[in-house]
This record gives sequence, structure tokens and C-alpha cells, in this order.
Amino acid sequence: MTLPDLKHAAEAIVALGRAFDAKGWAPATSGNYSARLADGTIAITVSGRHKGRLVVDDVMTVDLAGTPLDGKKPSAETALHLMLYRDFPAVGAVLHSHSPASVGMTRAMPGADGWTVAGHELMKAWPGVATHATAITLPIVDNSQDMDEIAAAIGPRLLAEPAPPAYFIRGHGLYGWGRDIAEAERVVEATEWLIEAERAERAFRSGT
Repeated sequence: MTLPDLKHAAEAIVALGRAFDAKGWAPATSGNYSARLADGTIAITVSGRHKGRLVVDDVMTVDLAGTPLDGKKPSAETALHLMLYRDFPAVGAVLHSHSPASVGMTRAMPGADGWTVAGHELMKAWPGVATHATAITLPIVDNSQDMDEIAAAIGPRLLAEPAPPAYFIRGHGLYGWGRDIAEAERVVEATEWLIEAERAERAFRSGT
């Protein structure tokens, strides 16, 4: 699902940035958000802005090759967004959160290539999941300053069955996507909650 133009996308992204910042998912200038527009271009946050203080001018457009269309500098992680838009035509929005929970969890799992979730009712917030009686693995890839390296590592793993609705960059946070911003936000929010729920369960079991 696409948004009609940059104005509508920018307004939605500004609101999202404030919501994620309020939850502690966008510290300093971390995170980046994008949405597919009706003309096939991509609206994405510019580089180096605090996501809780975005204004509409902090959202710009690029084409699917990553070329800026309005003279601004896009997020350094634009290539990771564009990979999803090119490979999955149904994707209408991509959101990158940077919560303490997602960063801490992946740092605590050195060498792990995925995080498997099973049995949670809230998994049904993920697209295509109709029952808690299932298990889904969200991939984890190592961080790099080279976005092409990350894209090459994660791209083939997004074709798994069942298809993951999100993935982690170790020590760097979560990428989630959906048909539109609302669905992508639901994916990120559910995933962040599931991390916290798993951590709470382990604490209860250990008596700490």
C-alpha cells in the first residue's frame, strides 16, 4: 500500500518518530523510517536528525536506486530500506527501531544467527500469523558500516518459510516492515514487546 505523496508520508513519519522516541526506541539520532509513494519513489528520513524532533522537511525522497530526488542527504541505511522495497513489492513501509532491549538481546547472543519465538499470542500481530501455536525465527546479522554487506547477509534469509516479518542487526536494533506504516509499526511494537516478555519470563523462572 502506498501513500499518495511526500506530504502525507512526511506527516506520518514525523508522528511515528515522536511515538518511537516516547517509547525509548529512537535515542539521539538513531533509527530511520521510510514509506513507498504512489509514484514509486521512496520517502525516507534525512541523515542525522533526532527522530523525536522531526519536522516534515526532515523527510526526503529517493528513487529505488537510492538517488536523492530533492538535494538532501538520506539516511546512511537507505540501502537496507531499498532492498526490501525492490525485493518485496507488497512492502509499503520500513521502520528501524533502536531500543535497549533489541540491542541488548542481540549483543547477549554472540554468534547466534536468529531469535526464535514460539507460543506467544502476540505473534498474531505479525502479518500472516494466525495462531500462537507456531514458531518463527527472526534473523540476526552482524553489524557493519558497509550497508551492502548487511544487505547481502540478510537478503537470502528473508526468503525463508515462514517468512520473517523483521530482522535484527546485532547491537544495532530492529528492522520491521509492512504493507503500510500502520502495519510496520504493529510489527515493530509486537516484536519489541515479545523481547520484553521473554526477558520477564526468564527473570521469573530464575527468581530474580
